[in-house]
Amino acid sequence: MKTLTRIALTLLACLPAFANAAPEDTYPDKPVRIVVPFAAGGSTDVVARILAEKLQEQFKQPFVVDNRAGASGNIGAELVAKSPADGYTLLMGATGILSINDHLYSKLNYNAAKDFAPVSYATENANILVVLPTMPAKDVASLVQLAKSKPGALSFASSGPGSSTHLSGELFKSMTGVNLMHVPYKGSTAALSDLLGGNVTMLFDNAPSSINFVQQGKLRAIAVTSRKRIPGLPNVPTLDEAGVKGYESLSWSGVVAPVATPRGIVLKLNRAIDAILKSPDVKAKLVQLGVEPVGGSPEDFARLIQSEHEKWGKVIKSANITLN
Repeated sequence: MKTLTRIALTLLACLPAFANAAPEDTYPDKPVRIVVPFAAGGSTDVVARILAEKLQEQFKQPFVVDNRAGASGNIGAELVAKSPADGYTLLMGATGILSINDHLYSKLNYNAAKDFAPVSYATENANILVVLPTMPAKDVASLVQLAKSKPGALSFASSGPGSSTHLSGELFKSMTGVNLMHVPYKGSTAALSDLLGGNVTMLFDNAPSSINFVQQGKLRAIAVTSRKRIPGLPNVPTLDEAGVKGYESLSWSGVVAPVATPRGIVLKLNRAIDAILKSPDVKAKLVQLGVEPVGGSPEDFARLIQSEHEKWGKVIKSANITLN
């Protein structure tokens, strides 16, 4: 009996310590789901899987990528917005979901500014303007000339309405005065497949999902949408260099959590992701894919989301793009 009493007293003495433990002290103690709101194989999915593998190694818990494609990413975003704010369901967010979609849709079942807590600005990358090698236009000037000689006859694919690949094309149209037909798909993989099959003329694709096809000679890169050339394609000019002065369109990705997620968990994840992005092996892998690791604080990511929201809002209003 005395032994049992001592055990009971010991357990009671430990209770205040357990009661005062912060959520981040034991996080994560079960599998974490990273929702990718696009199809597998696209750039956001590629980055998510690299991070998931490294986070699993660091925390000794499974980090599982869950692809929930559809509605320009809105299905996956809504799922995370309505998930428990405990750090065990995260969203691999991207430009469209976090800074564009509320300009396009009159009714969304989530609010990017109010429903998510920025965790980490992960990567940014240029889009690549790609065509088939058989395309007669071999540079931006000849492509623009061809498009102007056949108004509406040339088409550009995108990974979905309102995506960065769509708006890159709309920005190109407005800055060059060409008339191109937009053909949206459910994800970059489907868009690439139809481009390779000759069903569309061109694609402003995220670098990670198309750069290998360019390097293998299956696609020709006409230009990149960033202000500087990308390491994976050093001989491919930027659109600004190619004569479309002032053109810039970046795709970016980052991790967000439901808004009420404890600050300690947000910071714990931020520190882990930041270290992963700085590790030599991950940096080398991302650069080879045409992606630039970024990192920084949750506040850095919040500022990016807001500035991109303002920029693309102006483009969407100017082009009179609406989706319902």
